[in-house]
Order: sequence, then structure tokens, then C-alpha cells
Amino acid sequence: MHFRPLHDRVVVKRIDEDTKTAGGIIIPDTAKEKPQQGEIVAVGPGERDEKGARIALDVQVGDTVLFGKWSGTEVKLDGVEYLIMKESDIMGIVSSKKAGKKAA
Repeated sequence: MHFRPLHDRVVVKRIDEDTKTAGGIIIPDTAKEKPQQGEIVAVGPGERDEKGARIALDVQVGDTVLFGKWSGTEVKLDGVEYLIMKESDIMGIVSSKKAGKKAA
């Protein structure tokens, strides 16, 4: 099944966290909190401004993002769980690059 979000909505697949603590204790599924980090798998075309022009989204497919604990609507497509949320529910994009100082 192919799903295309509308307006400023995005489809996010949660990224599972480790089931073991640093000390080696295994956390059962019933005690785990749902992760608040995910990967963008689809994005809508964006909202329109007053003049009708599209406002592009800041996120794109493949971005790893952080979102609020109660953000989005959970859906199951082809047996896989996803979240559909507005771009405004996303707190930020996670980057593996370290921020460096700019050269003067």
C-alpha cells in the first residue's frame, strides 16, 4: 500500500531504543516507553500561504527527528506501525555531525 500525506503532514516510523540498560538489565516490553525518535518515511507537499504558493517543509524523507510523547496519530499500514503528524509536532532533526566553529 502506498500512502501520501497531505498538506504539512509527515509519516514517521519510530526508531526502537535498546532493550538493555547500560548495566545489562533487560527491559520488558510492558515497562518500556515508546520512543520519541523516528525516521521520516513520507512528507506532504506543504501548506499554502495567503497567495496560494506552497510553503515547503523543513524535513525530508530519511531525516531522523525528535517529537513529543503524545504527538501524532498511530496507524498500521501493511502490518507496520507508523505515526502521522504535522510538521509542527516535530521538535527537531537529529544530526550525527558535530557542530564546529565557523572559520573567520
